Amino acid sequence: MTGHPVARRAVLLAGAALLGVYFFLAAFSQAPLSPAKIRYADKVNEALSPYLSQDWMLFAPDPLADDRGILARAACADGRSTPFYDVTNPYIERTQRDRFFPSRMSRIVSSGLQSLNNTDPVLNRIRQQESEKKKPVLPPMPFEERSHKDTVRLLSRYSLTQLPDACGGKPEKIQVRVYIHELRPWSKRHDPVAKAKESVQAEDLEWWKVSELR
Repeated sequence: MTGHPVARRAVLLAGAALLGVYFFLAAFSQAPLSPAKIRYADKVNEALSPYLSQDWMLFAPDPLADDRGILARAACADGRSTPFYDVTNPYIERTQRDRFFPSRMSRIVSSGLQSLNNTDPVLNRIRQQESEKKKPVLPPMPFEERSHKDTVRLLSRYSLTQLPDACGGKPEKIQVRVYIHELRPWSKRHDPVAKAKESVQAEDLEWWKVSELR
């Protein structure tokens, strides 16, 4: 019986250590730009993604005011491309039906979209100032390019798992389309004119070979 308290203490210490590591990584991912962040940002984001990545877009001054998701299509060996399929909403609907034990799969898409153009607020501010002054805009940093490529690969790989019957089950390439459904402001939710101004933006990402996703 003497071993039980020791084992329980060991489990608690291990849990506390893991929780401490998570809080450190989460805080580091949201810290201002620094030489350490430029060097280790990719590894930190990889450790947190897709289920533990951080997102502050629900809060002021710039709360999220749109609906985002991805569609996907496949290219077949005969040169034919399938239509775009919705690979986002099925898991969201499943989550909404099960509030107690919801599926976490929808977080792969939301975390991926968050990371797709992930950068530092300082870099965003610099680029905005350069654009306003009509100066050459600072090009993407190496860590931004690596993060973008890794995220496109993640979303493409996820989409591949959602299209098991595409091209007879043997697709050669996968392409992801990102959509942004701009919503009307909450203050104008009952305004039919504002509702009519809702729009959808779409961006097609680069094709990925299935052989590179498996």
